[in-house]
Amino acid sequence: MKQRLRMKQTRKPSAVNERSQIARAGRIVVKVGSSSLTTVDGGISEDALIALVDTLGRARAAGTEIILVSSGAIAAGISPLGLKRRPKDLATQQAAASVGQGRLMSQYTDEFAKFGVTVGQVLLTAEDLIRREQYGNAFRTLNRLLDLGVLPIVNEHDTVATHEIRFGDNDRLAALVADLTKADALVLLSDVDAVYDGPPSKGAKRIARVDSPSDLDEVEIGGSGSAGVGTGGMATKVQAATMASESGIPALVTSAANVARVLRGEDVGTWFAPRGLRRSARMLWLAHLASASGRLVMDPGAVRAIAGGKKSLLPAGIVETSGEFEAGDVVDLTDRKGRIVARGIVNFASDELPAMLGKSTRELSKKLGKRYARSVVHVDDLVVI
Repeated sequence: MKQRLRMKQTRKPSAVNERSQIARAGRIVVKVGSSSLTTVDGGISEDALIALVDTLGRARAAGTEIILVSSGAIAAGISPLGLKRRPKDLATQQAAASVGQGRLMSQYTDEFAKFGVTVGQVLLTAEDLIRREQYGNAFRTLNRLLDLGVLPIVNEHDTVATHEIRFGDNDRLAALVADLTKADALVLLSDVDAVYDGPPSKGAKRIARVDSPSDLDEVEIGGSGSAGVGTGGMATKVQAATMASESGIPALVTSAANVARVLRGEDVGTWFAPRGLRRSARMLWLAHLASASGRLVMDPGAVRAIAGGKKSLLPAGIVETSGEFEAGDVVDLTDRKGRIVARGIVNFASDELPAMLGKSTRELSKKLGKRYARSVVHVDDLVVI
């Protein structure tokens, strides 16, 4: 028994071997947070930005394609506007982003130019990557920039964003960009060097590798940014890394100070092992970012069918609904105990469904008309959780 166990362990890739994938990667998405780029009073830290660009510029000049997802626009606008701290109201946040984004890009442009690297600004919201038309536009723009040898610098479109601006969405946006551009790896940088099994200040241990979300079930993950300039935190980075890994993209969470070591494939940070097949950005959004407007409770047969990932949800398999929603809204699909099995886009409004529950599509077609002879949630519009 012991011999077999040892044999299994030797087959498992070591942390160093896995991280070497990043050193060999042809295309990498790197996300850096506000707290890693700005001073305590809100201005851009030239030393931090130059150090980051020095590493990424050398990698790009050596042939590695880099997409940089950079926070910092709001933080960079704090000092020029004479503000003492990050504003809390949305209008002032948007004003700070408008001022700060230009300053941030100007400095990136100057520093990357020292390595002969041209940069291009791409401002996105998560919505741009989940709607089919905008998704296509973003795909073409980013890939054309890369084809032309440009290093795209992506940021949340903070001057027009609404609720996204408050939740460190750049971490999750980076995961969507990694999927969109078919990146070989996602690197999430902050001011903490890894995910720990507790508060690092209290002697917690680094978690070197995560194979599935269950590995972090007993871990207390911090949820807010540091220094009062960031909106994210370790919680959003873990979520983004999980999104990427579930789409077959390896992800690594570490500090900005470690970026050179990361690109050399050294054993730093927390490695999120890739698993599963690549999902579309729309499916990633549905699984991780979409807010459900209601709930559809399924019978055991429907639960088994939906959990298999290849069946649509029909009216006959639904026993109960809750919430108010319209056709096109997102709903959770649960079992009788309330456990979420899947999430999907519903084809009927909440006030239409009660008369449909438990009935076959043939019955509904005869009773209510042909419009009702279809699935409540189509398999192409649902994701198993």
